[in-house]
Amino acid sequence: MDAAEYKHIVLGLIFLKYISDVFNEVFKKLESDKKNYSDPEDIDEYRMRNIFCVPLKARWQHLQKNAKQPTIGKSIDDAMDAIEGDNPSLKGVLPKNYARPALDKQRLGELIDLIGTIDLGDEENRSKDLLGRVYEYFLGQFADAEGKKGGQFYTPRCIVKLLVAMLEPYRGRVYDPCCGSGGMFVQSEKFIEEHGGGIGNISVYGQESNQTTWRLCKMNLALRAIDANIAWNNEGSFLKDAHKDLKAGFVIANPPFNDSDWKGDLLREDVRWKYGTPPAGNSNFAWVQHFIYHLAPAGTAGFVLANGSMSSNTAGEGNIRKAIIEADLVDCMIALPSQLFYNTMIPACLWFIAKDKKNHFPGGGVQGGKLRDRRGQTLFIDARNMGVMIDRRHRELTDDDIAKITSTYHSWRGEHGKYEDKKGFCKSASLDEIEKQGYILTPGRYVGIEEIEEDDEVFEEKMNKLTTELKVQFAESDKLEAEIRKNLKELGYEI
Repeated sequence: MDAAEYKHIVLGLIFLKYISDVFNEVFKKLESDKKNYSDPEDIDEYRMRNIFCVPLKARWQHLQKNAKQPTIGKSIDDAMDAIEGDNPSLKGVLPKNYARPALDKQRLGELIDLIGTIDLGDEENRSKDLLGRVYEYFLGQFADAEGKKGGQFYTPRCIVKLLVAMLEPYRGRVYDPCCGSGGMFVQSEKFIEEHGGGIGNISVYGQESNQTTWRLCKMNLALRAIDANIAWNNEGSFLKDAHKDLKAGFVIANPPFNDSDWKGDLLREDVRWKYGTPPAGNSNFAWVQHFIYHLAPAGTAGFVLANGSMSSNTAGEGNIRKAIIEADLVDCMIALPSQLFYNTMIPACLWFIAKDKKNHFPGGGVQGGKLRDRRGQTLFIDARNMGVMIDRRHRELTDDDIAKITSTYHSWRGEHGKYEDKKGFCKSASLDEIEKQGYILTPGRYVGIEEIEEDDEVFEEKMNKLTTELKVQFAESDKLEAEIRKNLKELGYEI
């Protein structure tokens, strides 16, 4: 069957196996300690440990025992229902269509046996975040298999890592109005833990218009015990903003950019369009203004957009971009390499917006201290030549690439180290310089071209090569060769 359908079958079973493994490990401990625990089936014992309750008929052992039965599909659906009944946070989230006639029950039983050989939820594997890595791997593979459609629920891990590392969401509200499968939130949690903080320091808010993707997100976050307010409605964040009054310290997003069907004609007078009404035929500057609208007074946003957003003057987009620049909101612009995304081959860029460029640290970072006053300045980074090809179609930014980009930005913000412009890579530009460029934000216009110094040996090697090529091209012309030798001798080179 198609990957789009197969995805939910596999990910639902992996989720079920994981929570069953976790439950079973605690159940055995309670059962063996009858002195302190009289009833290992007591739901409260699991809730106090932040573990999902798994009823008897939903436990993996029960399902695997019945894997060869023709009723296995109904058994799985009943298991999902039972888990949702005992765990309100999963209500309406788990897939429950395993009993449908079109699903081959023999293959389904074989899949259960296969997944049954993998230990996902025991303590050792939980410490390695094995399930998280497995889940992330599947999301990436399914996004690849589904192509454009699949990319809507998955942002490549390296892009998510870069966005989170740039923004440093240590504490406060984190918001993604087009959250897909929740990768931004998961990476934020990892970032916080790696820097000695606690996930309880942030509050997570999101919205998703695709219900099946919303379910993936809810499962993805539930696996990691991330408590999040993730809303779903068909209308989406533009037409039905589920967090209308939210002001977040951090906005992190990869919106469906260049969308020509965002229903902009229904929102001509919306309060969010402070810097100009976005064109009905392109959602890019609707997203930019939606993000700005939801930022707290000292908040920062990092998001992906198409390269066209940096220079387009179509349908008033240039005027909106100019107004945002003149409001001194653009903190940093990054040009990305091509072939990073599953859903588009169009080169994209990263925007970073700061509501307050004075000396305030967004979100109150755990390292304390303040940032330098960056008013009237914007950092441009050209990362188009970074990354490595991981297969014939996809490129990936390495950890070293991410570290280089983020350390440049953080030095420029005044966090650590000394910032210096580097030709061909980064440039701190003033608002006057941006105005002279016609309010175009393409980093290449500011950073210039990297100068490559060549020593005499390299130069002489190139001249020898050129001489050889010319000799072949002009059939060993004695006259041409003599002229070449004469000219090179005048330059101080003997051939």
